[in-house]
Amino acid sequence: MSPDHQGPWWRHLTPYHWFVFAMASMAWLFDCLDQQIFNLFRQAALQNLMPEGTDGSVIKTYGGYATSIFVAGWATGGLIFGSLGDKYGRAKMLTLTVLLYSVFTGLSALSTGWLDFALYRFVTGLGVGGVFGLAVALVADSLPEHSRTGALGLLQALSALGNIAAGLISMWIGKMITSGGLNPATAWKMAFLVGAIPAFLCVFIQMRLKEPEKWVKAHAASRAAGKGMGSYRSLLGEARWRHPALLGMLLCISGVIGLWGIGFFSFELVGDVISQSLRAKGTPDTEIAGAAAKWKGINGIIQNTGAFFGMMSFAWLAQKVGRKPTFAISYLGALAATWGFFSLFGGVKDVWMSGVMGFFQLALFGGFAIYLPELFPTRLRSTGTSFCYNVGRFLAASGPFTMGKVQAALAQGAESPEAKLAAFRQTCQWMSLIFLVGLVALAFLPETKGKPLPEDLDTGEEFDPA
Repeated sequence: MSPDHQGPWWRHLTPYHWFVFAMASMAWLFDCLDQQIFNLFRQAALQNLMPEGTDGSVIKTYGGYATSIFVAGWATGGLIFGSLGDKYGRAKMLTLTVLLYSVFTGLSALSTGWLDFALYRFVTGLGVGGVFGLAVALVADSLPEHSRTGALGLLQALSALGNIAAGLISMWIGKMITSGGLNPATAWKMAFLVGAIPAFLCVFIQMRLKEPEKWVKAHAASRAAGKGMGSYRSLLGEARWRHPALLGMLLCISGVIGLWGIGFFSFELVGDVISQSLRAKGTPDTEIAGAAAKWKGINGIIQNTGAFFGMMSFAWLAQKVGRKPTFAISYLGALAATWGFFSLFGGVKDVWMSGVMGFFQLALFGGFAIYLPELFPTRLRSTGTSFCYNVGRFLAASGPFTMGKVQAALAQGAESPEAKLAAFRQTCQWMSLIFLVGLVALAFLPETKGKPLPEDLDTGEEFDPA
């Protein structure tokens, strides 16, 4: 390391570097805020939008369908905007995707039935899916080489603050329900409206972003060399890039299904356990709704506090021992913590367990932010990152759907709420084995610690990811 690069990663950043980092981080933070609001209030929304008297297990199943539709939109948006970000610029497309997800998060509050709610969630997913690849490519291409790992690790860790903010919103709404300020049946609408505001305001600041100089040079070089910017034909047609793209996709599928198909259903478990406990004590329904919203919010805060430290820890350990060993530790930890949470959670005394689960599950996503841009050249960086991170979501979208079907099979003949809850627990436990897929993919991927970003044009050093 040269003398100019000694010390913390942020030491030599210019004010504009900080501006780029802040805008990319805010885009992803508010993206995660909107995702988490959906997780927290999906069940309440569907209880209000579906016919009166619909069984709770049916609502959970439709919650899985709504999640699948949202994640499918996420995957579609990731593929579209990842390519467009390489073709037309990261900054332009990032601003557009933030506008898209903020507007349609707000429109979700106007839903009158399950179908239009699902449609709004799909379009929201288009914007949500585009942000990650664009944000990490923007930071990777704009900041100095020695700052990249620390900056991308912190960018991903800050997303936990968006999730924590959603938990605070849930607690505030729970308090408003208890005090009589909000109707329990329609309080979810307020959450979606509040969640849309900061992201929408962020758009006007992001319009000042400039395209990275590295991207501008790559754009010119790609024209001269006849190589496509953001080309899926290049990404999947050239063996040099196809190998990391397909294996990186498998790496992400494991983490995405583990988080979205299992981990983020911790809110339902917490809400059900709290509600059953209070109902057994004869607590009025209005108080049960408020208490459930409060404790789901607390669970979200604890889960994402653990996530923040997990992602920061991944960045630190990946810099010390390498990306692959850190991923291996995180996948094994995620499997153990997820199985343990859904097996052992029994009430408010166990809510700390969601922090442990969040630590390991979201540590993986800190790794994705750091590792994926290191596998692809500038002309394919947003495309490749988005492909790995998002195309697997088409498979991950089946996770909630599959969970609903498995849960229904396990609960067949179960009449009591306790038996149905036990089936839900078992389903989440067995599905957590998906984390083992990440370990298999990891064995065939390269170690990138200490290596420059790859290039296949005259824009930087050559690096063979194989």
